Amino acid sequence: MARFDAATGRYVHLEIADVEYRVYFEENGAGIPLLLQHTAGADARQWRHVLENPQLAAHYRMIAYDLPYHGKSLPPLGIAWWKEEYRLTKEFLMRVPLALSQALELERPVYMGSSIGGHLALDLALQHPDEFRAVIGLEAAAATPGGYLDIWNHPRVSNAFKASVMYGLMSPTSPEAFRRETAWGYSQGAPPVFKGDLYYHDVDHAMGETAKQIDTSKVAVYLLTGEYDWSTPPVLSQAVAEQI
Repeated sequence: MARFDAATGRYVHLEIADVEYRVYFEENGAGIPLLLQHTAGADARQWRHVLENPQLAAHYRMIAYDLPYHGKSLPPLGIAWWKEEYRLTKEFLMRVPLALSQALELERPVYMGSSIGGHLALDLALQHPDEFRAVIGLEAAAATPGGYLDIWNHPRVSNAFKASVMYGLMSPTSPEAFRRETAWGYSQGAPPVFKGDLYYHDVDHAMGETAKQIDTSKVAVYLLTGEYDWSTPPVLSQAVAEQI
């Protein structure tokens, strides 16, 4: 007898800045809506084990989506996107979970994201606190400058190199199969996407001291950062937590 995962996938059409994006998402569970944002240069497959967790599914409607230009969310048909360099901005990235929440008629969902998604948790808490009941930032910081480099999109640098760098961010005590699976996913992104995502991660996300303005009486903020992630070490997450 065939065995199926519990998660199901489909596409939703979102209009952002007068452009229609066909966005793929997978979901499982029932209860409090939980939006799951993947890392730079990857897609929502990163959340597949979370989506299948029965304890979480009993309490949360988990929704993991591919950003436009990532995974199954192909570039939009309505613009000549190939004529300009792909670059992820804070304004555009914030509008994706907001548009998705509105399209799916979610009532103040919880937001959780890692890497660019972790940074986004802070930007959403600051600028859209009334839209979310809580945000969870994984590898979040007020700023992480210095990583937006041409090496991430160069004809002599393969996606295998990007995947190996991401492999180096993971704990050596984590199960080998999970680390290899994560690196495999990073090796499959479109060549310009990783660098373009880092524009938000390293340039456009620069909160400075504004994290002090986050009002946790409106939106709860949780931060979780792994000690082996040298791109956003725990000390940076601790610093922004102290600001809040």
